[in-house]
Amino acid sequence: MAGSRPPSIGELEAGFSAYCQALRRLVADGRSLERIELTLCWHHLSALHSSLPRRYRSPQDLYDRYLRALKADKPAD
Repeated sequence: MAGSRPPSIGELEAGFSAYCQALRRLVADGRSLERIELTLCWHHLSALHSSLPRRYRSPQDLYDRYLRALKADKPAD
C-alpha cells in the first residue's frame, strides 16, 4: 500500500464502529496494550480523537472501558 493516501475524516467516521469492534475483539483475545497500539484500528481511532476530541473518545479510554467490561463479565475465581 505504499503511496496510498491516508483516509479522510469522513472515511474514518464511516468506519468508527468497525474500529471499535476490532479493538473490542483484540481486548477480548487478551492482546497486550503494546501490541494493540500497533494496530490499524488503534491508529484510526487515534486520528478520529485527535481531529474530533469532543465527538470521539481516545483509544486508551475505549481500551480501558472494554477491559473493565470484560473483567466484569468474568466470574471471580
